[in-house]
Amino acid sequence: MTTSAELLELSPVMPVVVLDEAEIAADTARALVAGGIRVIELTLRTPAALEAIRRIAAEVPDIVVGAGTVLTPEHAEQAADAGAAFLVTPGSTDTLLAALAGTGLPALPGAATVSEAMRLAERGIDTLKFFPAEASGGVAALKAIGGPLPGLRFCPTGGITVATAPDYLALANVACVGGSWLTPKDALAARDFARIETLAKEASALAR
Repeated sequence: MTTSAELLELSPVMPVVVLDEAEIAADTARALVAGGIRVIELTLRTPAALEAIRRIAAEVPDIVVGAGTVLTPEHAEQAADAGAAFLVTPGSTDTLLAALAGTGLPALPGAATVSEAMRLAERGIDTLKFFPAEASGGVAALKAIGGPLPGLRFCPTGGITVATAPDYLALANVACVGGSWLTPKDALAARDFARIETLAKEASALAR
C-alpha cells in the first residue's frame, strides 16, 4: 500500500476530478496516465463518483485512485469499499479522522490554518492537504507555516492553475499540488481525452 508521503511523490500535480458519468472514468484515467500522471483524486461530489472509482481501480492499474471530498464516516467506508487507495478531506474533525484511521487507508486530511495543522501534527499526521489554498493565503501562507512547522508536507489544492503551480512546487514543504485544470468540464463532456492527455503532459513536466 502506498503511504501518504509516497502519494505526494507520484506526480507533481494530483488531478482533482469531478465526473458526472462513470462510463468515462477509465478513459479519463488512461488519458492522465498517457500524459505521465500516476495518481488521481476522484471527488465524491456526484452520484457517479463511487462507480467511477470502482472502474478506475479495476481497469486502470497504472494509476493510484483516491476519493476526495470525503466528509463523513459513511463516505470513508463507501470509498474504501469501492476500491479507493487513499482518502482526501477538505477539513478535519475528530469523527472524520477516526473514520479515516478505521479504513486503514492512507489519507490527506485538510487544514487551512496553523492551529489546524498543529492539531493534526499532534496526532502524528505530517502529510496534509492545504485547502482552500489560494483563498487561505496561497504560497505566502505555506511559506510562513513552514517556519514553525518544518516537519509537515502539503498538497495545496483550490484555485491553483498551471501558471501558479510552479510557485507552490518551489516551496520546501510542498510535495505536489492538486489541480482541476487537467480535466476541464467541457473536455470531459466532449470526451476529448487527447486534450486531457496534453494537459497531463504539461502538468507532469512541472519541476518540483
